[in-house]
Amino acid sequence: MPVGLAYLIVVLVWATTPLAIKWSAETFMPVTAVMLRMMLAVAVGLPWLWLLGQRLRWDRLAIKSYAAALPGVFGAMSLSYLASVYVASGLISVMFGLAPLLSGFMLQLLPNPVRLNVWHWAGCVTGVGGLALVFADALQGGNQLIGILLLLGAVTGFSVSGIAVKQVAAGLGPLPQTLGSLILSLPCFWGLWFVMGESFTVGEAMHGVWALLYLALCGSLIGFVCYFRVLSSLSAATVALITLITPVLALLLGALFNGEQPGLNVVAGAVVILLGLALYFLGDRHTRALLAGATGH
Repeated sequence: MPVGLAYLIVVLVWATTPLAIKWSAETFMPVTAVMLRMMLAVAVGLPWLWLLGQRLRWDRLAIKSYAAALPGVFGAMSLSYLASVYVASGLISVMFGLAPLLSGFMLQLLPNPVRLNVWHWAGCVTGVGGLALVFADALQGGNQLIGILLLLGAVTGFSVSGIAVKQVAAGLGPLPQTLGSLILSLPCFWGLWFVMGESFTVGEAMHGVWALLYLALCGSLIGFVCYFRVLSSLSAATVALITLITPVLALLLGALFNGEQPGLNVVAGAVVILLGLALYFLGDRHTRALLAGATGH
């Protein structure tokens, strides 16, 4: 699959995923919803892998790569579903807009990193300012703060995962990487489901069932396959820049289809975070231009 098409699919899937998470968590209990999503994705993905004539690797390096994805597959997903009980769907995408900034900062802790320039740091500081506005809205009352803290954990796990998979560099194809990571995550979801004491109760909102099916097929399979396809070709920080447009789309979808009306601080925070991402992206382009000039390409 061309990288450009995979990139576009990831943008569309990530833009629609927050609303689908919100709906599925209204019909099922949160952990039950995400657990069923991953189980269904594995059930569909394994025959797909077989039809393509591919197989899963279970050597040491492959398992290490699957495990590297767990903070994003298990950590980010479970925390996002739990957070969906407390926050509007659009806010989920807004918070994930911080992923490139976190990724860029984390990359500085690795050996021989590409150092952040002034535009990168300006983007990071601006993004933190946007996050502060979102927190200001949450502190006005209600349980939204709980959801925001859960989402911060989810974004951190997602960022760690993207960098870790790149560092392992197991050479896995997108579908095997996706399925291996999902299979390895299932015991984690089962354990969390048991600890949370949830049941398989199904609510009356049937759109949540369709949302669950969409998330299993598009979110967990097609979305993750395209994500790992893009991740294998681009840097972790550049991949995370997909979130530059998804918060805007997610906020619009939440308003149109779920009647969500985010507070003024949330909207302002989203705008500031997107501005921070734009500054960071400018810094990324500047760095690539300098490297190209230094190598004569």
